[in-house]
Amino acid sequence: MSRRRIGQEAFGFAVDRYATSSLDDLADLIDWALVDQTLVGISCAARGEPAWPPLALFKAMLLSIWYDLSDVKLAEAVDDRASFRRFCGFSRSEPTPERTAFVRFRRSLVAHGLDKSLFDTITGQLKARAIRVKTGTLVDATIIASASEDDGEGHWVKHKGRPAVHGFKAHVGADADTALVEEIAVTPANINDGKAGPDALPDNPGNVYADSAYRGDHFGKAVIAKGGTPRIVATGMWGRDEAEV
Repeated sequence: MSRRRIGQEAFGFAVDRYATSSLDDLADLIDWALVDQTLVGISCAARGEPAWPPLALFKAMLLSIWYDLSDVKLAEAVDDRASFRRFCGFSRSEPTPERTAFVRFRRSLVAHGLDKSLFDTITGQLKARAIRVKTGTLVDATIIASASEDDGEGHWVKHKGRPAVHGFKAHVGADADTALVEEIAVTPANINDGKAGPDALPDNPGNVYADSAYRGDHFGKAVIAKGGTPRIVATGMWGRDEAEV
């Protein structure tokens, strides 16, 4: 299969003295060769175009999770931010993928059953390099808009004061101290947070902090079963007994 070559002007970054970012340090902690070998059979090019290197697209997927970016915002950030370009392997001035490339790549990962396994591989490597005491977990969800409303896997969702969105919802569990994403679960956008939240819980999550969308026995019992303590935002407490509040 035909693939693009990227990073041909990589030395352009060395000419200008740039300030290193946490992403540069993070990239050095990960064994990318293992991931690259796993992705060797993945191709998601548009018809008639050479494919982007799958490792570069996978690195971009990690950025979308770590920085809570939609495909549109991800495409803009990879094109605009030097630290994102370096992390993904793009040189300073060469073209970068459009959002549709990320949509096709995500679908291909899911079709090959690699989305969760590769994410767990990266998380496991980072955990192995970090010596820390876990104090808690942050759980939240973000909407990922579909590339097209004809995408049958997505669904419509409407939040108060916001326009309706067709797409998916990523439920993320992150370490409360380091913000390292440890678990992620992707559902159609109309799935209730409390119902999908248990799939975003790591083992031994500690104190689990989440907004009121995660209230209810289903999520709370899942936290306890994992060895954690639910710390969910409570609403509608006006006029109630002080001890209860």
